[in-house]
Amino acid sequence: MTNDILLKRLKRPEGRVRAVLDTDAYNEIDDQFAIAYFLKKQEVFEVQAITAAPFSNEKADNPGLGMRLSYDEILKILRLMSREDLNSLVFRGSESYLSNEKTPVDSLAARELVRLSYLGDSNDPLYIIAIGAITNVASSLLLDPTMRERCVVVWLGGHARHWKDTKEFNMSQDVAAARVVFDSGVPVIQLPCMGVVSELKTTGPELEHWLRGKNKLCDYLIDNTTAEVQSYAAGTAWSRVIWDISAIAWFLDDSFMTGCIMPSPICEYNNTYTFDMSRHPCFVADYICRDSIFTDLFKTLLR
Repeated sequence: MTNDILLKRLKRPEGRVRAVLDTDAYNEIDDQFAIAYFLKKQEVFEVQAITAAPFSNEKADNPGLGMRLSYDEILKILRLMSREDLNSLVFRGSESYLSNEKTPVDSLAARELVRLSYLGDSNDPLYIIAIGAITNVASSLLLDPTMRERCVVVWLGGHARHWKDTKEFNMSQDVAAARVVFDSGVPVIQLPCMGVVSELKTTGPELEHWLRGKNKLCDYLIDNTTAEVQSYAAGTAWSRVIWDISAIAWFLDDSFMTGCIMPSPICEYNNTYTFDMSRHPCFVADYICRDSIFTDLFKTLLR
């Protein structure tokens, strides 16, 4: 890929794009918002697949279980949206994280990403929107390194470059996968969490005002968010980051966020970045217009 083509692919595309959403949907409560946002923006996204990403925390004690729970949660969102017609486009992903930077974790999701990348041409890349650990994407690039010529990765992962560390959930779960993706030469739009996308917070009263009683999906999103918050913030004032929607918002309007072209970072295993100015470029978001994105989200969910 020439540098000119790479730089072109780091710009927000015009018109409808072929897209995959890679999500650890059961991990938190924001993936559900992102799935719905993605599916309802039919004028922007030609949905190719939704793939389940691995995660591990108090909800799942191993990444394989996290992936399977996420697969089930994706299907649940489709039921709430009356979009069971898309069930055949949902794929199970990796059962584990990468053990090293050379060995892919084979899965239906990784193989489907490779297959879908061949369906377009040089003017029609596959956009892979990743909002979890980037294991499935890294595995697909290891299965077929030429895939970097045929796709663009939009990833919510890592923290801002001025942040004290890179110990962000999506990146820290699978540093090897992050290194594979950033080293591969694939065009990457990075949406850093703390320091940038952490602006995307909402509150209970705001959710109630905009979404309550509008449809089954909206009620589920509110109830799911409130239940999660009550598990750690009962009796206190709270707001909740819904940062996964940023990966959808990047496609929608130039006014929703700003960013700059920077050399692709080197993700170190000690939770830091290092930099080499000679590395290939990526796009890094540096500002999020919170109110504009939430206004568009709420209006979209009510359609």
